[in-house]
Amino acid sequence: MNEKDFTELAAGAALHALSADDERRYRRALAEHPEWAAQDDADADTAALLADGVAPVAPPAGIRAALLAQIAQTPQGSASASASEPDGSADESPASGAASPGPARRWTRLAFALAACLALLVGVGIGAVALNDQLNRPVSVVALQEIESAGDAQKATVELDDGATATAHWSGSVGKAVLVTDGLPEVADGKTYELWFVRGEDPIAAGVFDVDGGEATALLEGEMQAGDAIAVTVEQEGGSPSGLPTTDPVIVIPTA
Repeated sequence: MNEKDFTELAAGAALHALSADDERRYRRALAEHPEWAAQDDADADTAALLADGVAPVAPPAGIRAALLAQIAQTPQGSASASASEPDGSADESPASGAASPGPARRWTRLAFALAACLALLVGVGIGAVALNDQLNRPVSVVALQEIESAGDAQKATVELDDGATATAHWSGSVGKAVLVTDGLPEVADGKTYELWFVRGEDPIAAGVFDVDGGEATALLEGEMQAGDAIAVTVEQEGGSPSGLPTTDPVIVIPTA
C-alpha cells in the first residue's frame, strides 16, 4: 500500500466508515509504517473536533438513495480492471514496480470519498439538509436556474382577477420555459392544470401540474419556440385525452 492509499483509508477510519477488509488493510499498513501514524492522529483529531458538542443528526429521508444515484452515474471504467486488492503485490507502492490503480479502483475511491463526505456531514449535523435539497431538486427548479443564468433570460407576469399571479420564465438559448404561480387556487378532485404552448393558432400540450398552497413551479414539456404564448387550462386528471384544450384558458402569457 502506498501513502496515498493509506491517507484515503485513514479518513474512512476516522469516520468509522471502513469495511472489515479495508479496516484490516488499514491496521496492517499502520503497523508496517509507523511513520504514517501522524496522518491517523490528525484525521481522528479532526473528526473529534467537528463532532464535539454537536448532537447526532439522523440523515434526511432519501439522502442515501440520492447519493447512490449520483455515484451510479459516475463512469466506472473497464470491467477488466480489478476492483479489489488481495493481500500482497496489489498493495505495493508504485516505487516497487506495481502498476498504478486502474479505472475501477479510481471509481471505488471516488465512491468512498462521496460516502465519507456524506457520513461526515450527517455525523456532525452540518449541511445535511442542504445536501439533501441539492441532490433532490425538482427538474423544474433546475430548469428555472438554467434559464435565469442564461444571457437571454426573459420573463413576463400576468395577474388574475382573484389576485393570483403567474410568471413565465424562458430562454431561447436554453430552449426551456418554466411557469411560476402564486395564489393560484386548487382545482376540484379529478381535475388538474394543463400547460400549453400556443404556436400561432395551434395549442401544443406541455404537461400537467398541481399547486401546493397556491404555489407551483412547472417546467413545460417540449422545446419552446420564439413567439409561443404560454397558456393554462383546467383539464381532467392526467390531462386532456384528446391532446387539445377542453376549457377556456385560465392563464395566457404572451412572450412576444
